[in-house]
Amino acid sequence: MRAILVAASVSLMLSLVGTPLLIRFLRRRGYGQLIREDGPQAHMIKRGTPTMGGTAIIGAAVVGYLVATLTIGPRYSAGGLLAMATFTGMGLVGFLDDYIKLRRKRNLGLSKTAKFGGQAVVAIVFAVAAQYVADSATSLSFIGPLDFDFGPFFVVWAFLILASATNGVNLTDGLDGLAAGTSGLLFGAYTIIAFWIFRHGTAESTAGGIIPATFVGDYSLEAWLHSDGLAIAAAAAMGACLGFLWWNAPPAKIFMGDTGSLAIGGMVAALAVLTETELLLVIMAGLFVVETLSVIMQVAGFRLFRRRPFKMAPLHHHFELIGWHETTVIVRFWIIGGLAVFFGLGLFYAEYLARTGVAS
Repeated sequence: MRAILVAASVSLMLSLVGTPLLIRFLRRRGYGQLIREDGPQAHMIKRGTPTMGGTAIIGAAVVGYLVATLTIGPRYSAGGLLAMATFTGMGLVGFLDDYIKLRRKRNLGLSKTAKFGGQAVVAIVFAVAAQYVADSATSLSFIGPLDFDFGPFFVVWAFLILASATNGVNLTDGLDGLAAGTSGLLFGAYTIIAFWIFRHGTAESTAGGIIPATFVGDYSLEAWLHSDGLAIAAAAAMGACLGFLWWNAPPAKIFMGDTGSLAIGGMVAALAVLTETELLLVIMAGLFVVETLSVIMQVAGFRLFRRRPFKMAPLHHHFELIGWHETTVIVRFWIIGGLAVFFGLGLFYAEYLARTGVAS
């Protein structure tokens, strides 16, 4: 527990202090956000706001994780390290995309092929490491593994999860603080889930005695440390997102850019796979799912029926265009995102009770 608190506290403070330093650095170099001409006209005043703020989120989270694991927590956790590596790897793909946009002074960064390829490389490395380093199950999972095993196609499944999560966060990151606030809640939920797995169940340690393990199966000492490491990683990401939100809340002083949205999506997906809660993620990340579906519906509606169901997609822009104030959209969408997270946590706890018959 102390390591989790240290990770969250250190990353929160570093993000709070480091983000304004990054804002000044980016302003001096003229690295400001480019705004879509076809977007809501109220957003044009945001042109020039510093972007690539995701570098502050990643840096703060990585340092918070390392401080906690090297000074208080277990000194080695394959799962925690893999989650942080995926977080950083996806962030690097987003950073290249942001940097190219800023250098070319247009809202086009990496080509679709290059961006897709970068995400695929990270996903493949993650999938292989999850199987052979972190001993993750290759089965489809809801709360614990189900009967369907992907086998050699687990790499494809991992890519689909990572790509869907990164694109979902990226699409949601269109209003000040919307993605950062929702992500903070989601990382908080995964901190609870990973810590719960760490604390409950029974498995004998090699040193003798009983150590906690997840209720979805008997875990070794390595798996016990694995889930503790995931809780520390999730807490570090949560603290970094909340610290960044202080500066990203409306009116935003900085945007996270693809650097932040891809990193967050990669981290969320990694946590879902490593805690064996892949389908539960669909529920807890309900806001990201709805935003993604709105884009799919918009495109499909136009191509099939030559009619668009929304004034603009993603969905948050639709509500802006029908007259909702930006802050109203943000707060109401935070509420929706929070309800999805809490409903998912409720399902997780209900499954624990169903499998153990013990309230704890």
